Amino acid sequence: MDVSLGLWIGTIGVLVALIVADFFIGGRKPHEVSVKEAGIWTVVWIVLAVLFGAFLWKQYGSQPASEFFAGYITEKSLSVDNLFVFILIMGKFAVPRIYQQRVLMFGVIIALVLRAVFIAGGAALVSTFSWVFYIFGAFLVWTAWKLIQDARSDEEEEFEENRLLKAIEKRFPATDKYHGTKLFVVENGRRLMTPMLIVMLAIGTTDVLFALDSIPAIFGLTQDPYIVFTANAFALMGLRQLYFLIGGLLKKLVHLAYGLSVILGFIGVKLVLHALHESGVHVPEVSIGVSLGFIVAVLAVTTVTSLVASRRQERAALEAVGERDGADV
Repeated sequence: MDVSLGLWIGTIGVLVALIVADFFIGGRKPHEVSVKEAGIWTVVWIVLAVLFGAFLWKQYGSQPASEFFAGYITEKSLSVDNLFVFILIMGKFAVPRIYQQRVLMFGVIIALVLRAVFIAGGAALVSTFSWVFYIFGAFLVWTAWKLIQDARSDEEEEFEENRLLKAIEKRFPATDKYHGTKLFVVENGRRLMTPMLIVMLAIGTTDVLFALDSIPAIFGLTQDPYIVFTANAFALMGLRQLYFLIGGLLKKLVHLAYGLSVILGFIGVKLVLHALHESGVHVPEVSIGVSLGFIVAVLAVTTVTSLVASRRQERAALEAVGERDGADV
């Protein structure tokens, strides 16, 4: 897809305007985000993504639009998995509920900027070296297997600070309590970081670790850097509202990791086939239409089976409590 410099500048300008509008309308004043507010904004961001896909369809045809929707859905589903870690981070740093939306907003902005760097690097690699698709494909297949192994493990996940965050905390002294939304305070003549800045950095830099599999995944669906960037942007920008909307429902998505592993494995195989095709080997390639349908189908099945399994677990737990109470009587 031939994207002009003007369109790039215009797109980034619109995204920045949307972020600013989001901040002044819903995020400027610290408050506890209600389910209603989160639901409205989640719908707004989804509608904006659909409108952007419609714009691509009108201007460039069905292929780029289908690639955008496939990439957007994939990145959105992978970002839901990120929310589990975000909850752990919020708990570790004991972030008050009224400040959580501010933390997520700026954490997501940091993540978006860092992902843009990853995308630029990935685009340069795939445009220069076709063998990179072998590496991306093998990495996604390995990640898919790792997800299955982690899902089958009974060990509870814990958040561990990455090296960058540890280095920052070691070099720059910080306070042990929050001071509203301030990032720095002066105490006894010393300029100190607050936990607010640390947790924002934790959210943003931790997301980069997730980008290690999500960026190769979307390059398996499209090699157009414009579509890769916009799909990531729309997926991330609605992540804050999604956190408050389905935060309590995340534990019910017990099969999410299995669904994501199937999607990543599928895209990994697709990348390897594409690499073989680029090398002159006659192998079938998976179309973007088939990819989009497969991703949607896997997510739908995963959601249904997760809700059914969660309901059975809740029913079994209630029956166990009833039997124990009956035995006590």
